[in-house]
Amino acid sequence: MNFKNKPILGMIHLAGDDVLKRALEEIQILEEEGVDGLIIENYHGKIEDVDLVLFHLQNFKGLLGLNILPNDYELALKLAEEYNADFIQLDYVAGTYNRTTSIDEQHFLSVRRKFLQERKDSEMEEIIILGGIHPKYYIPVTNSILKDDIEIGMKRAEAIVVTGEGTGKETPIEKIKEFRSIMGEHPLIVGAGLTPLTVQQQLSVADGAIVGSTFKPHGITTQKIQRSLVKEFMDEVKKVRNGI
Repeated sequence: MNFKNKPILGMIHLAGDDVLKRALEEIQILEEEGVDGLIIENYHGKIEDVDLVLFHLQNFKGLLGLNILPNDYELALKLAEEYNADFIQLDYVAGTYNRTTSIDEQHFLSVRRKFLQERKDSEMEEIIILGGIHPKYYIPVTNSILKDDIEIGMKRAEAIVVTGEGTGKETPIEKIKEFRSIMGEHPLIVGAGLTPLTVQQQLSVADGAIVGSTFKPHGITTQKIQRSLVKEFMDEVKKVRNGI
């Protein structure tokens, strides 16, 4: 993944009565409007829906990734391997939170090594991990230190994802800058709430973005992606890439 080009990854929430039909229609819109890649996520759909959509994307030319909620890195890596995906997204890759336990480091590393070796054996590129730190919907336990959690996360993930309080809610620029000050040149992805109005400011600090609700009418995740919203957003991204 080339982070220098500020990749935009479109989120496919798997909503609708006919999940596959809508997903493929949304993917076509994203492709045609210049979005760099996809994340297939069981946000509204089932894990079986993720599998089904991935099966129909075996000739997809852009960046292909997936997220299996809640934070199932083992299944995500398995599906990424099966369908030759480029990356997976994890809600969190380090830190301890009130609603869950922290990642079991030894298990995580053993699973990661397994799939890394399989990719090496087949001379394929490694599956990249985009991992959140202190993300939306997760409350860090008392006495958590952001710097420490980020430094651990940077050892586990090729890019760190920063978010605000929830899906569709703006990620504060102050938080993005704080992450950047700790991370140095390690790739940083804005994971929620980016809009055409904030693209230039936030991508001047971050190295890319995950975009979902912004592409939908009124930011409602159950709605279908709207082409005009994708175009408006990507027009702003092009300005950033062209230094305008």
